[in-house]
Amino acid sequence: MSEERLQYVQYHSSKESTYLTAIRQLISNDLSEPYSIYVYRYFLYQWGDLCFLALDEHDNVLGVVISKLEPHRGGPMRGYIAMLAVKQEHRGKGIATKLVRMAIDVMIERDADEIALETEVTNNAAMKLYERLGFLRSKRLHRYYLNGNSAFRFMLFVKESAFTSRLGYDENDDDEDQPELPPSA
Repeated sequence: MSEERLQYVQYHSSKESTYLTAIRQLISNDLSEPYSIYVYRYFLYQWGDLCFLALDEHDNVLGVVISKLEPHRGGPMRGYIAMLAVKQEHRGKGIATKLVRMAIDVMIERDADEIALETEVTNNAAMKLYERLGFLRSKRLHRYYLNGNSAFRFMLFVKESAFTSRLGYDENDDDEDQPELPPSA
């Protein structure tokens, strides 16, 4: 199947009966975490417009990304990619990349400062995908998943202020109280 015959759509609650079962099945086949219907509804009811599907010509779900965007601990607007899955036989065709880019683009349009996600340390394909998209590994989370596997948290700093605040740099600091450094020789 060529990518030209794929259709990428934004999730809409009016299509829940059409897509939710297929989304749950796809994610349960691909991800190690067992998510209840309430987890899906938490994301899809509040941030369905940040969730995207890849469909074939018969409207079968081949891939999905589920995301959200909200203030993080009273600070930056943080996007979060909660789930990404593509059917095994359709991997390597750019579907996951396209889905993640669509989610990122909408988060940026909505003023995201940063975007976070976690993936298992053993999921090399996902780590390569996120690194190609500009995400950086920010920390290792030991025994993060129910199966006992560890995860890496990845961050994409959309705005410079989000990145520099993580470094302890305050862009509003005027450096007047800093000693002047001698010119380099």
